[in-house]
Amino acid sequence: MKNPLAKAYVAWAMVCFFWGTTYLAIRIGVATFPPALFAGTRFTIAGLVFLAFLKLRGYRLPSWREAADQAVVGIALLAVANGTVVWCEQWVPSGITALVIATVPFWMSGFDALMPAGERLTPRKVLGVVIGFAGLVLLLWPDLKNGLEYAYLRAVLLLLIAPLAWAAGSMYSRYRRSTTHPLMAAAIQTLVAGLVLVLTGSVTGEFEGLTFTAPALAAMAYLIVFGSIVGYTCYIYALGALPVAFVSTFAYINPVIAVLLGWLILDERLDFYVALATAVILAGVLLVQTSPRISGSGKIRG
Repeated sequence: MKNPLAKAYVAWAMVCFFWGTTYLAIRIGVATFPPALFAGTRFTIAGLVFLAFLKLRGYRLPSWREAADQAVVGIALLAVANGTVVWCEQWVPSGITALVIATVPFWMSGFDALMPAGERLTPRKVLGVVIGFAGLVLLLWPDLKNGLEYAYLRAVLLLLIAPLAWAAGSMYSRYRRSTTHPLMAAAIQTLVAGLVLVLTGSVTGEFEGLTFTAPALAAMAYLIVFGSIVGYTCYIYALGALPVAFVSTFAYINPVIAVLLGWLILDERLDFYVALATAVILAGVLLVQTSPRISGSGKIRG
């Protein structure tokens, strides 16, 4: 394929698919593999491979200050946010997990509104947030009616930490300007998060319950190659050639893929409530992301 624009669209499509499949792979992996070690091993291997490849290609390492900033972002986005997802998927179905993570734009809007030069919460954004969280209630309504098991309820509530941490880490990254190449930044973030998660698994005694099964190892290999290395490389490539607004539409497609795959492969729930909740949550996300950008000074930003 010689057309660079066509390559960019293929890369975007790969991001939509591969990042939508990660929830299923995580669910399969944590069925037998301790969560912190599962996520930590994945990110450590992916980070080392990524870093070695970039160094061979001549990419420069960041300064200590910028490396520290990337470490903070990696801990927030991958160690805390993704680590929480992995832990919670021991009890929460992959499709429901993906829909909870789809609420990231709501948290991003809230954090941004608190910044001195951030974007104000417009009525349209507030409406989008309200609609989105109403969709979450709708998603969990059958479970609420029938009574939630303690472990499931705890996991669902803790799962809300993931979009919160992802939004916080993203905002930190946005306001801490960096000259580090995005791929090098991603490699450092991934490696640091992996080491933090492996350390967490060690401290919490996960090595004692460590068992290797073919499905878990296959899920980890898939996440290393397609979730981390291929997925992020395609994301950076698409971002450099296509409008940001278009590339960001992967956020609408990932949850749909996750819900469908969870239903097809793991026999997860896909009923009227799930289908309607998916539409409502994504409608809320659309309202938030297409709202006029108004800065703290009251000026509309393009």
